[in-house]
Amino acid sequence: MTLATSRDGRVSARIVLLKGVDERGFRFFTNYESAKSRELAEHPQAALCFHWKHLPGAVQVRVEGRVEKLGAAESDAYFATRARGSQIGAWASLQSQPLADRAEFEARIAEIERRFAGTEVPRPPHWGGFVVVPDRIEFWYGADFRLHERVLYALAGNLWTRQLLYP
Repeated sequence: MTLATSRDGRVSARIVLLKGVDERGFRFFTNYESAKSRELAEHPQAALCFHWKHLPGAVQVRVEGRVEKLGAAESDAYFATRARGSQIGAWASLQSQPLADRAEFEARIAEIERRFAGTEVPRPPHWGGFVVVPDRIEFWYGADFRLHERVLYALAGNLWTRQLLYP
């Protein structure tokens, strides 16, 4: 999914892996020291966009809402399911920080592999999950001649409203 965040009036978007959807919202995991996490700490609102071009007519879903950190137990549980290489990478990467050259990163990976040789890799304290709690969800269905169908669901108090939008 595309995740859009903002900081100091500047919007930033990137692709992240959706790891779950439930009644709370849309979950993803990352380094809490990354640019996206710093942006979310400053402005805990985000937008998500999903696009399925190859479905009949093409489908897009847009989500907006507040962002909350997930608890340690949920982050621990997901981290334990990750491939060992991904776990090592979570420790080794200083995500979004400048990197002199690839050899520096590979040396960090090797050091972390030595540190956890023969043991399970614990979740780093700087890594965990977020949930985007939606207050707006728009479904966009592509149609010929750009005569798309758009349906917006918006949270008003405790109730969801439904409204058609012009394309």
